[in-house]
Amino acid sequence: MTTNAQSKLAARYGAPEVSPLQQWNETIDQLLEHRSVRAFTDQPLPDGTIEALIAAAQSASTSSNLQVWSVVAVQDFDRKSRLSKLAGNQTYIRQAPLFLVWLADLSRVSRVAEQHGVELEALPYLESLLLGTIDAALAAQNAVVALESLGLGSVYIGGIRNDIEGVAKELRLPPQVYPVFGLCVGYPSTERPAKVKPRLPQEAVLFHEVYSAVGKQNVIAEYDERLGAFYDREGMKAGSWSEQVVSRLSNVSSLHGREELLGKLARMGFGLR
Repeated sequence: MTTNAQSKLAARYGAPEVSPLQQWNETIDQLLEHRSVRAFTDQPLPDGTIEALIAAAQSASTSSNLQVWSVVAVQDFDRKSRLSKLAGNQTYIRQAPLFLVWLADLSRVSRVAEQHGVELEALPYLESLLLGTIDAALAAQNAVVALESLGLGSVYIGGIRNDIEGVAKELRLPPQVYPVFGLCVGYPSTERPAKVKPRLPQEAVLFHEVYSAVGKQNVIAEYDERLGAFYDREGMKAGSWSEQVVSRLSNVSSLHGREELLGKLARMGFGLR
């Protein structure tokens, strides 16, 4: 590894002493530079950008080639503003020149079945909803890798699930389609550059042969210190990772309406057996 590559690895884990990787190439180099961008310039995207990103997205794996996902590309400022309100008033949705709403889409296969006069008995089961959700996530991450290779930045918007019925109405989604998340896309602002946020050490997430949480307490404690140091350097008022976990998951109010997802999905035509 070069000195520059080692510095990128150290930034990803927030640990200068992290062991070098024995395997390295340009793709890994780009992946380790990923960061969430929440400030964009007003520079428009080049012609053909959306089509290039969707071509990359459609190159992702899809279960049984069912391709049960879709995406809505939103560029209209007023529509982005309305979606921003539905997603917790996140200003970068309005600021980004492109907002992609990734969808789990079971409606397309339903229409195919209707044309063939066949009932899809497997469709109302949770597994089918998971297929669409996973397909959308895989496709979106391919698009993120592609857009970053083009010098663009992005941030995922899970808040799009705060009101999936409101989003469905805004985007005129048919039954059996729900918004999994949004993705802001644009050129990163140089005035408010995003930094690489340290992740958990590999010891916390990588297991060999079987899962074991034995002896992981110190690993988490060390990560709490590293992430806390990152927040201090960036002037961010945030606690340790452990504190964030507790704060985010200890109270249902932190779900901002997403605790009602099950009922909303049922009303939107999804069977959840």
